[in-house]
Amino acid sequence: MHEAAQGASLLRDGVILLGFGLAFVLLFRKLGLGATLGFLVAGAVVGPHILGLVGDAESKLGIAELGITLLLFIVGLELNPTRLWRMKQEIFGLGLIQVVVCGLAISGIVYAFAHFSPTAALALGLPLALSSTAQVLPLLQSSGRLRTPFGERAFSILLFQDLSIVPLITIVAAMSRNPADANGPPGWLLALYTVVAVAGLVLAGRFVLRPLFRLIGNLNEREMFVFAALFTVIASAAVMEALGLSTALGAFIAGVMLADSPYRHELEADVEPFRSILLGLFFLVVGMMLDLHAIAERPLFVAGMALALIATKTLVITGIGLAFRMTWRSALALGVLLSQGGEFGFVLFAQAQNGLLVAPEAASLFGAIITVSMATTPFLMGATRRFREEPVVKDQARDGPKAEGANAIIVGYGRFGQTVGQMLLAQKIPVTLIDRDIEMIDIAGEFGAKVYYGDGTRLDLLRQAGAAEAELILFCVDGDQIDPETLEGIHEAFPDAAIYVRVFDRRALVKLKRASGVFVVREVLESAVKMARVAMRDLGIAGAEIDRAEESYRARDKERLRIQIAANDIRAARSLVAEQQPWGDDPR
Repeated sequence: MHEAAQGASLLRDGVILLGFGLAFVLLFRKLGLGATLGFLVAGAVVGPHILGLVGDAESKLGIAELGITLLLFIVGLELNPTRLWRMKQEIFGLGLIQVVVCGLAISGIVYAFAHFSPTAALALGLPLALSSTAQVLPLLQSSGRLRTPFGERAFSILLFQDLSIVPLITIVAAMSRNPADANGPPGWLLALYTVVAVAGLVLAGRFVLRPLFRLIGNLNEREMFVFAALFTVIASAAVMEALGLSTALGAFIAGVMLADSPYRHELEADVEPFRSILLGLFFLVVGMMLDLHAIAERPLFVAGMALALIATKTLVITGIGLAFRMTWRSALALGVLLSQGGEFGFVLFAQAQNGLLVAPEAASLFGAIITVSMATTPFLMGATRRFREEPVVKDQARDGPKAEGANAIIVGYGRFGQTVGQMLLAQKIPVTLIDRDIEMIDIAGEFGAKVYYGDGTRLDLLRQAGAAEAELILFCVDGDQIDPETLEGIHEAFPDAAIYVRVFDRRALVKLKRASGVFVVREVLESAVKMARVAMRDLGIAGAEIDRAEESYRARDKERLRIQIAANDIRAARSLVAEQQPWGDDPR
């Protein structure tokens, strides 16, 4: 009975959280305030301080933090080791300076105006230097700026912030006044754990995960792919947690190790729905944990410290951006974007509380300051838009994505797709190749072609492969593997991309011609025409007669196709067939 009551309570809480989250996000989206603020407000409304419909936020936070872990895994999939190495200067230069300068500046403000001891001020100020990865990355992704130079700088800072969690935990543990912490591992041992864990994840990615996904790909079981993807994320996070390290860092490393594998787009598409749900749940729980009583008791302190946090980080990050030769508008945009406190602040405040550095009331109060600062980001981004955006100058080059995406996506890399792909590549057109045949992917890899695993007719996988930015989508798959309804959905989802489809015969062409915005190619037509021309030439027929025969055939064939498509009947226009070939109807 007790277990049944717990199950019913969990279902009730889920219905309430999802229902309120959906309603508030729709409302806030309509008002142009963003989904994050909608989730935070929804959580505060259903939490213990307003309606009290859902409780026990702490236990739900453990599950919700998987959203951050999945987010870092997807980000890792976007960054192969080569690209990550290229960003090393910004990660360990820009990121290090930001964490150190912001952390010390905010600690000084806490010490001067909140009257905490130096150790308590450091334990509270250093975590406030971290920004919200869970809030900033979706903002960059939704605006299409994640892969731009601006987005890479913002991501570099966020990544170093995640890396800095280990030394920050070490610093807080070193200052601990709790005798129980004296038995904890020293800082140098935590650093060693980090190196060993990262090396272990790298080896596991190469020698365990890739063969695993190859086996699942051969079985062609999408459900097992989803299962294996979630196992990869949770297992890597669990390893890091067992060593007292950042779970998000473990998931990020696992993602990086699979970023240049053929399974990248399939993994992104499979994990993305779970990431979206759990990240929304995370912000709902953060909203539930917002201590409104603490804010009501000291509203001026909370508002003043939140304002000081935002102003300090904006000024410092803007100054660092200018020092790294960003334009003042881009530097200001970077400062505003990263001005809030972050979710890992809650973790570090709990660590400081366990170390007897701060009282539970102070940890709760500064948690409220983080939440308030996170809630201001959508407003600040909207209020400063006209100052941040670069003025549009005619014929000026814009800050667009780096040339790592694809202008063309080819689905199916068999004998037909290889010819199409090689001709496009010969013209320096960036191409992303997708196929479901693991053996074909391996063979293509031996010849230097990068082919990704997945079902290229799925909208979510095409979106992950960059179809929203692609100019061409070419379906070169065998047989009738794609239907008009699927093509209509793809055309509606990616209206800027020209869609080309290879069909096997006339029947498939008639069927697919009903789909709008699609150019259909019969795979045997041109080769058959060429063979007929060569045969007539060898019989001594004059070139002009051969050309006339071809023109006549093509004109009749075109008219026949028009009638068949209009009638949606392969047997229409039989009289035109009879004039060309008396032995009957040929579907080609």
